[in-house]
Amino acid sequence: MRAARGNTLPDTTNNNNRGTGSGTQPQHRTEHARHHAHTDRRFRGAYPERTHAMRKGILAVATVGVVALGSLAACGDDKKDTGSTPASKAPYVGVILPDTKSSARWETADKPSLTKAFADAGIKADIQNAQGDKTAFGTIADGMLAKGVNVLIITDLDAGSGGAVIKKAHDQGVPVIDYDRLTAGGGADYYVSFDNVAVGKLQGEGLVKCLGKSGKPKVAVLNGSPTDNNATLFAQGYNSVLDPLFADGTYTKGPNTSVPDWDNAQAGTIFEQNLTQNPDIKGVLVANDGMANSVIATLKKNNLQLPVTGQDATVQGLQHLLDGDQCVTVFKDTTLEASAASKLAIALAQGQNPPSDLTLTSIVDPVTKKDVKSVLETPKAIYKDNVKDVVSAGGVTAAELCAGAYAAKCTAAGIS
Repeated sequence: MRAARGNTLPDTTNNNNRGTGSGTQPQHRTEHARHHAHTDRRFRGAYPERTHAMRKGILAVATVGVVALGSLAACGDDKKDTGSTPASKAPYVGVILPDTKSSARWETADKPSLTKAFADAGIKADIQNAQGDKTAFGTIADGMLAKGVNVLIITDLDAGSGGAVIKKAHDQGVPVIDYDRLTAGGGADYYVSFDNVAVGKLQGEGLVKCLGKSGKPKVAVLNGSPTDNNATLFAQGYNSVLDPLFADGTYTKGPNTSVPDWDNAQAGTIFEQNLTQNPDIKGVLVANDGMANSVIATLKKNNLQLPVTGQDATVQGLQHLLDGDQCVTVFKDTTLEASAASKLAIALAQGQNPPSDLTLTSIVDPVTKKDVKSVLETPKAIYKDNVKDVVSAGGVTAAELCAGAYAAKCTAAGIS
């Protein structure tokens, strides 16, 4: 409770000097005061113990009155503080997704999964996409907070804009869940994602499986955005596989480049330059399916087919697997991620602890070095022979994957 603010009483010590202009009180007041003083002296002489008791009683009543007023003031302040806490309002969750450019997953997988999760729970939710615009990201957050969301889920565009939104939310007592990407240094209350180091490790292992270990092949690497903490974690994973092979001479280290904002077009331009300067590239570690598509287009233009990795198990990425143009993608079942995020958000919105069926762990924020409470789901490597697993899990539908020329290829892969 806040300390009650004391009431400032007027100074009455010199009231007898506040006259009508001369500085003295009128005569009838002086006589009246003399009469009462004489009566008071007689009363005290006759009943000294009663006078003392009455004074104590008056003092006690006055003290109780002041305490009561102070308590009311303090409680009134507390009510103002806690009236806007999540537990006192119906749950209302705001979700801000980053874009549609870096990956198709945000609109085709995450948004539907989150929408369904909140709808199934009967929870009001507002899900919007910033379309890669950092200013729009902040504006959307401002609007959601103004509308009264009591939990915010965000996938940031970068640490700066994401951190600014987290601060605004915290200033209004609204908890924040980082979804899929950790806002480094942002101070989110929770983080829900996949084990992204494991994602990268699956990519590295997939490239080795497809490329083999003979002939000292040169490997190029296209990392994700340098402003995305996930890209750092993916690289940590696949570097743990590739670096020992570079070190012992099994593989030859080729160009290693980060792609700003996960921009697919820039990825294509960068790889074309890499290939021109290194025509002996034999394998390409690419951080996601969107950029892999750009790499594959460049390879086809040069009449080449090389092992290429990806991530997200998009329709396009899976079709490249069926074609043999991509050797592996990584499936991150967004229904698991969305379910965990929605359960956590609903609990926070209701002022409760995280539900017991969520396995909480922690990761270290690379900027603050503090632990962030986390829910990390398990990713799965997808090759041509298990594309059907993504369809079975609901990651994509057979109708969208097997359209047109892919119908026969889906049949051959056991997808119907």
